[in-house]
Amino acid sequence: MKVYKFGGASVKDAAGVRNLLNIVQGESDLFIIVSAMGKTTNALEGVFSAMQQGDEKLALERIDQSYAYHRSIIDDLMGADITIDQVNVLFEQLRNTVKNTIYRASDAELWYDTIVAFGELLSTTIVSNYLNGFGVKNRWVDMRRAFLTEQRHKDANVNLEATAVRLKREIEGSDVSVFVGQGFIGGAPDGTTTTLGREGSDYSAAIVANVLDAESMSVWKDVDGILNADPKIFPDARKIERLNYMDTIEMAYSGAQIIHPKTIKPLQQKNIPLYVRPFGNKEAKGSVITGDVERAYEPIMIQKNNQVLLNLHSRDLSFVLEEKFAKLFATLDSHRIRINLVHNSAVNLYLAVDSSWHIDEAVLELEAEGFDVEKTEDVEMITIRYYNDELYRRYAFDERIIIKQSTPHSLRFVRTK
Repeated sequence: MKVYKFGGASVKDAAGVRNLLNIVQGESDLFIIVSAMGKTTNALEGVFSAMQQGDEKLALERIDQSYAYHRSIIDDLMGADITIDQVNVLFEQLRNTVKNTIYRASDAELWYDTIVAFGELLSTTIVSNYLNGFGVKNRWVDMRRAFLTEQRHKDANVNLEATAVRLKREIEGSDVSVFVGQGFIGGAPDGTTTTLGREGSDYSAAIVANVLDAESMSVWKDVDGILNADPKIFPDARKIERLNYMDTIEMAYSGAQIIHPKTIKPLQQKNIPLYVRPFGNKEAKGSVITGDVERAYEPIMIQKNNQVLLNLHSRDLSFVLEEKFAKLFATLDSHRIRINLVHNSAVNLYLAVDSSWHIDEAVLELEAEGFDVEKTEDVEMITIRYYNDELYRRYAFDERIIIKQSTPHSLRFVRTK
């Protein structure tokens, strides 16, 4: 069994879906994970936002826009006279969710997951139907039944042991050897829909690879492979042919968009190689992540945007790490706020965190717990792994830097834009 994962950019239009067909045609023993098409997740976040505001009319208008987008792809792929009944059913379910839900702020994450999950349900329905129509016989798998997650919304972890039983049950006895399932989504113990965090389709594919003892996992992207930096930010970026699991985790945790941070562990457990391959050229080798590589030999440079810097000062001069660290982290975790950098002194703690709509709520709670909190928005975090003297001189003395940390292997700093 092999696992292929296709992101939203790969299936953003009919040409992308046709290219997916070209890649998988002739394959057997294959599990395909597909993300929402194009910017559908963002569009559905707009539906959720309108729902939060109590603007049903706006939410329904945005659903209609999403329907028109998906309908245009179906028309291009199959013809305007073709109807995929399940696509229409899914959109009707989405409209009914908006019309019939009494929204409460305390249930925000639940309804967020419920709504944005339609993106993957729609994309996989279209892809599965298209593949079946062009000779790639496959079975559509509902990953809400196949993946059991924890009872947590918006950033759930998968219960691997329970999922192994469920996923194998979903595919056993099938008369086909190609399966199409959604990335990003699963099901909680209470039966509600959960999501695995933005860009969580990589994680979904890795779980499938682990459970099914896949020989490999491939992520198809619009790049030639793994680059040591984002070429839009660092013009001299170069391709890395081979990378080990540890360096990949460091890259992902620091904000590299190439792989979701939770992807590597399920693969490392069974030493499953992960290929990052160019969507536009299925013959190209791309890059491979595996356990038998010592380390990267190129400096790895990552810029993580949309960060918020919190400066916490303990009013009673207690030592933060010893007395209040666990409580502080629990508070942020309860608000689904991810911490990316920690820098402390005896009575001050700096935290670089992902921007979130719950930041202000968390700040109020932290202030109630005895902290003075200063918030600096729209900062960026830079990580340079395996830096050299030239890179240190180039980046470490920027006057915009607020916090700087260095070890023999990594340089990290937070700076204003």
